[in-house]
Amino acid sequence: MMNREEVRERIEDIGIMPSIRVASAELALFAAETVYEAGIPVVEITMTVPNAVEVIAQLTQNYPNFVVGAGTVLDTETAQRCLDAGARFITSPGLVPDVLEFTLKNDVAAIPGALTPSEVIAAWKAGADFVKIYPCAQVGGDQYIRALKVPLPQIKLIASGGVNQLTAANFIFAGAASLGIGSELMPRQALKMRKDQWIHELARRFLEAVRSARIHLSEID
Repeated sequence: MMNREEVRERIEDIGIMPSIRVASAELALFAAETVYEAGIPVVEITMTVPNAVEVIAQLTQNYPNFVVGAGTVLDTETAQRCLDAGARFITSPGLVPDVLEFTLKNDVAAIPGALTPSEVIAAWKAGADFVKIYPCAQVGGDQYIRALKVPLPQIKLIASGGVNQLTAANFIFAGAASLGIGSELMPRQALKMRKDQWIHELARRFLEAVRSARIHLSEID
């Protein structure tokens, strides 16, 4: 079982956090297994998925190296059930102080959501491992991440909402530690028709965008 530090490193290392929000548990399993096979061993199963906790349990059992986390967690009861199922990180679309506190107390990676500088600072001060900036696109996308990173360079941000093939590299250039991606990586049509190769190709493109952006950044430094 990975500890919190290793989970944190894995999330940042991969640079992509697929977020699964689909209409059935069976579809969620297919989506998660497909991104794992495509070389992205990190996934967030949102609590809006039917039987989400069982999906987390099944994935952590079948794939010991898969960093499976729980998304859209809004209360500590749900957080507890997710941890019991083997979730390695807990994330919320906003800052939910009791969930954050509970997650940290259990030594599991905590990724609260935030939007304003005040929320980002509050989440970071409360001990968040990463702060998920959501919804990103609606407030300026990568430019907004860049603006937050100027006064807050020490806070690791995950950009979520509006990340696509065209913008992925820009978010990395702006300073995002990782990218939260949903339907742009797992299109509804690809899931519905079980076209795993389509998802594999998208995964390859996103991974390459992150990798080349990071190489470019390291050359500038």
